[in-house]
Amino acid sequence: MEHDQHAGHGYSPQREAYLKRLKRVEGQVRGIHRMVEEDVYCIDVLTQVAAATKALQAVSLGLVEDHLRHCVADAAVQADQEGRQEIVDAKVAEATAAIARLLR
Repeated sequence: MEHDQHAGHGYSPQREAYLKRLKRVEGQVRGIHRMVEEDVYCIDVLTQVAAATKALQAVSLGLVEDHLRHCVADAAVQADQEGRQEIVDAKVAEATAAIARLLR
């Protein structure tokens, strides 16, 4: 996976919040695992899977927004300063590919 090798990423200011949300998702997934082990009614399991999926989608959406605000915006400034549109085009293509993966 390619990425910039600079110190901070767009999500860095929200890193702790993301980690907290992911811990909750991890707990949800463990709960789903336990439900399956205990042979809980399938619709109840599916309800919990949907909740965990929504939580991960919320994290994904936040990361996309952070990427656009930070990485793509920085690339636009750099492209403007250097007169090299391909810099921003590459970041937009990268973001588009990531969004496409989320939609599959």
